[in-house]
Amino acid sequence: MSPRRPAALIALLAVAGAVVATVLGFLTFGAQASAQPDGVPLAVSAPPPMRQAADRLAAHGGDAISWRLTSPEEGRRALADKDVYGVLELTPNGTTVVLSGAVNPHGTQMAQQVLTGAASALGSPVRTEMLNPATTAGRTAPLAATALLWVGGLVAGAGLVVVGGRLGLRPQWTHRLGLVAGVSVVGAGAVTGLLLLWDGGLPVDGKVLGYLLLTAVAFSSLQAALLRLLGIRAMAILGPLYLIAPAVAGQVPEMLNPVYRALLWSWTPFRFAAEGLRSLLQGASSAPDVLLGVTVLACLAVVGLAVALFPSRAGDPATTPAADLVAAH
Repeated sequence: MSPRRPAALIALLAVAGAVVATVLGFLTFGAQASAQPDGVPLAVSAPPPMRQAADRLAAHGGDAISWRLTSPEEGRRALADKDVYGVLELTPNGTTVVLSGAVNPHGTQMAQQVLTGAASALGSPVRTEMLNPATTAGRTAPLAATALLWVGGLVAGAGLVVVGGRLGLRPQWTHRLGLVAGVSVVGAGAVTGLLLLWDGGLPVDGKVLGYLLLTAVAFSSLQAALLRLLGIRAMAILGPLYLIAPAVAGQVPEMLNPVYRALLWSWTPFRFAAEGLRSLLQGASSAPDVLLGVTVLACLAVVGLAVALFPSRAGDPATTPAADLVAAH
């Protein structure tokens, strides 16, 4: 574009700014602004004499609540597997609202509000029982640790491309492998230190450490693969992906607009990592999301490493120094 046409340049930049703002708004604030309950899974259990009361209760809630009639044992098992976010146990002596600290805090909050209101409407004494109780740090740590591991790998990967390019370094597969290994170990160690600083009572055992390390390897491998294919231009993808973590992955799917649920929540790696880590930190290692998280993260690591370590070719964006890229344009 000719420098003699500043008006056209200004108009183009204005449009570009609006496009970027729209995309970021969709990825972040839009998920929260459009959040509303839709099919929140809850369970209600009752002995045979009180089954009619449970049936009447399950008939209320409309599309916002998805009730499941169970026995007390089945309800607690479903809560442990995170198939439901809370259980209302009806007994002749009163009503118990059963919750779990291993469930996403947004799901637990919603369940507590609905179940407590339903129990109060029945007019019987109400008590609350929390399984796997979570501290404030325990509720915050899974998503925070996941986001921090992503940021650590992102800074290191982009640094190898930018700083290495300025120094005339052409990253090879050995450099990328060394960076993935280094940033994974150091990043997992740093996050572990933060977890213990936030709450020394968190059960940071071998399972948690292994899961953190696997998450770091998966994230840094994925980032290395995109940076190897696109060079620094991959930041246009990797940067906005980070914004999905608190806005989308931190929500339960039943609170998200169906568009966000299908297009973002369904595949974002942050939610697999965060929910698996939440279960491990809260003593629910048998929950299905732990195995699911390990499977997804392992696949990301294998595919990412395969692409990142593929032999470089001449003209590869990730192996061409920054000075050469500028000269080429």
